[in-house]
Amino acid sequence: MAAPNSSERRACWGARDELWKCLDDNNDQATSCEKFQKEFEANCPTQWVKYFIKRRDFLKFKENMEDFKPAEESTQS
Repeated sequence: MAAPNSSERRACWGARDELWKCLDDNNDQATSCEKFQKEFEANCPTQWVKYFIKRRDFLKFKENMEDFKPAEESTQS
């Protein structure tokens, strides 16, 4: 498989961005974003699709961890 050229990369990234925006706007409800998912998969190489899915999962996990506030340990004298 040949590497995507500049316009193919832009099309892939644009499709990815549209999908991610749809997922963000719809609380990650994939059924609401099927059109964008199909376009994303059609415009990106399979390996890129896998990578971007893992990347989004990681970024969401990281975001949740940054918002996480551990309970303070109670100190007893």
